[in-house]
Amino acid sequence: QVQLVESGGGLVQPGGSLRLSCVASGSIFRIGAMGWYRQAPEKECELVASITSSGITDYADSVKGRFTISRDVAKRTVSLQMNSLKPEDTAVYYCNVQAEVFGTNGFREYWGRGTQVAVSS
Repeated sequence: QVQLVESGGGLVQPGGSLRLSCVASGSIFRIGAMGWYRQAPEKECELVASITSSGITDYADSVKGRFTISRDVAKRTVSLQMNSLKPEDTAVYYCNVQAEVFGTNGFREYWGRGTQVAVSS
C-alpha cells in the first residue's frame, strides 16, 4: 500500500558528495517521521538521520556536520545530502517512512529497497 523509491546512490571518491532522495507513494493518509538507515557488510543496520513531522532532526555521531536530512511534505519526499564522504560511509542506504494508510488506524513503518553508496578512490 506504500511504496518507497530511492535514488541518487553511486560511486564517489573520498571527499565527494551525493544526494539521496526517497519518494513515498500509495494510499497514504498522512506521513510521520522519515529517515535514512544504512547497512555495511557484516554490520548491523544503523540510523543515519531522521526527521520528525515537526521538523526535528537527529543524526548519527559519525555523520554530524557532514550529512543533512530534509523533507518536502507536499511531494512526500525525504532527502539526504552527503558531503565529505569517507570510505566508511560505504553501505546500502535504506529509506524509512512512518505512514498512516487510508482505511487504517495508526502509523506503520515502511522501507525502501535500498540504494548502494560506495566511497572509494
